[in-house]
Amino acid sequence: MMTLRMALRSIGANKMRALLTMLGIIIGVVALVVLVSLVNGATSSVTNAVSSLGTDMLTVTISDDKGLPMDLETLAKWRDELGAVGLTAPSTTASVTGKYGSDSDSFTVYGTSEAYDDIAGLKLCMGRFLNSADVDSHTRVCVLSYKAATELIGYTDCVGEQVSLNGMKFTVIGVLSDSESITTSMRSSGYTAYIPYTSLMRLSDSVTEAVTSFVVSAAEGRSVDEVELVLTEKLMERLEQDDDAFSVSSMNIMEDAMSSITSMLSILLGGIAGISLVVGGIGIMNIMLVTVTERTREIGIRKAIGATHGAILRQFLTEAVVLCMLGCAIGIFLSWTILRMAAVIASGLSMSFTLNGPVVGIAVGFCILIGVVFGLYPANKAAKMKPIDALHYGG
Repeated sequence: MMTLRMALRSIGANKMRALLTMLGIIIGVVALVVLVSLVNGATSSVTNAVSSLGTDMLTVTISDDKGLPMDLETLAKWRDELGAVGLTAPSTTASVTGKYGSDSDSFTVYGTSEAYDDIAGLKLCMGRFLNSADVDSHTRVCVLSYKAATELIGYTDCVGEQVSLNGMKFTVIGVLSDSESITTSMRSSGYTAYIPYTSLMRLSDSVTEAVTSFVVSAAEGRSVDEVELVLTEKLMERLEQDDDAFSVSSMNIMEDAMSSITSMLSILLGGIAGISLVVGGIGIMNIMLVTVTERTREIGIRKAIGATHGAILRQFLTEAVVLCMLGCAIGIFLSWTILRMAAVIASGLSMSFTLNGPVVGIAVGFCILIGVVFGLYPANKAAKMKPIDALHYGG
């Protein structure tokens, strides 16, 4: 405690110099905590958006049907035969030009069936989704994304309005909720619409009765991995044991990829911030060497009256660590303030930014380490001084 009081007294005697010395540590801590916390906040938002795509959804793409094209009847048959499969729905896309009044823009149109919204976890704010009658009757109806409804038509309560897709009139029967805006933007650029698969066959020449892409969900009590295994076995049997003729992917792959990317980004940003902390540590060493030089006579007097090598070493080492920890405390407070401001600014973007506990712990531990490492040389230099030389110092 005596050593700590002496360290605080020495720092307090040169407040401005101490503040300037701590500036490198402060900037380093702010950079580390704020950047990593911002990445974590953005990651959480993106992960939620990915999860809303349907965590138990698998997408099957067939590149070579071996003369056995998949159709809607086969999909329904598989749903009944394969116990692990819950729901099935075609998922074929086409790029078209959508028009409402005098406004027009590009659309990504999904040709699908009534089960797609349950499989993909879509939510509606107006109207309804497609039903089996729409698919069977080739009905010209569509469900619009929130962005398409608000920006092209101008309002969300647009059920009953007609939108032209490649010159064909489609009646709007539903609008996805605002929470789906991030989800649909991840699926495609521009506006999005969902129409019956049979209607897409008439809308686009590239779409035929042969379903080349479809989605499935796991039955209750069954895992995604189990469904993937069952589907793979069924497709291998159908497509002559050619695993290059199809692919089966799940949203777990995307979540794992996102997790890997954001982890690497956090490590990269943390490393850059760590460099700032090392630079701050060099500043600590520099000022401690100056302090040792200024207090040479004090060191000589303390040694002359019996101070040990360890006592002198602890005194200056404690001062270096205290400098680092004060800078760390100020940096954490500034980080909290910045993140609070960021949270207010981003409140409309469904993102939350808070102090990341583990990162704060890493910052504190790294600052202690820097204080010890960069304070050890000046402290050891002071402890090794000979009393007679220190007392004769006239600097």
